Amino acid sequence: MTTAVPLNPIKKGSLTRLWIGIGAAILAAGGLAWAGTSSPSGSACSAGDFAKGAKPETTASGLMMQTLTPGQGAKPTDTDVVLVDYKGSLRGGAQFDEGQRTPFPVSGMIPGFTEGLKLMQSGGSYRLCIPSALGYGAQSPSPKIPANSALFFDVSLLDFRSQAEIQAMQMQMQQQAQGAGAGVPTPGR
Repeated sequence: MTTAVPLNPIKKGSLTRLWIGIGAAILAAGGLAWAGTSSPSGSACSAGDFAKGAKPETTASGLMMQTLTPGQGAKPTDTDVVLVDYKGSLRGGAQFDEGQRTPFPVSGMIPGFTEGLKLMQSGGSYRLCIPSALGYGAQSPSPKIPANSALFFDVSLLDFRSQAEIQAMQMQMQQQAQGAGAGVPTPGR
């Protein structure tokens, strides 16, 4: 036995609204899919990340740098060791690192920091915004730095020397320490 269920007739315009709703759902899904493939919101740098005043310079790689206090003289190269005061933070101001009179090999840093150091001059102070692609990218080096984070550094370049100069100074200090130890009498003799 077959039971018939009475269907109400479709109201005029209902089919049009249905198709409009399906179209809106498809557009919304496409927009969400596109947003999911674009870079994360915290990974890029923009001029709005800097204090008003001097406009930051943007390099071809996407590094942004603002000169707070100009320096003088030559700029460090990949073969130099820099002495810096620095503070590292995330967008929003959460600090993840800080150092005073800290030596760094220019070529031993994340790409964005290395690039920024090579644009600085001794005595200068700078603010860097390093997009995640020039920082740690999708890798989180510590719980303090989420993956795909733009990194902000306030850096004062105190001085820099070549690695050869640093090695010569270390050898000289070792020789002085050995020479000073040679003239000290040994207890009990």
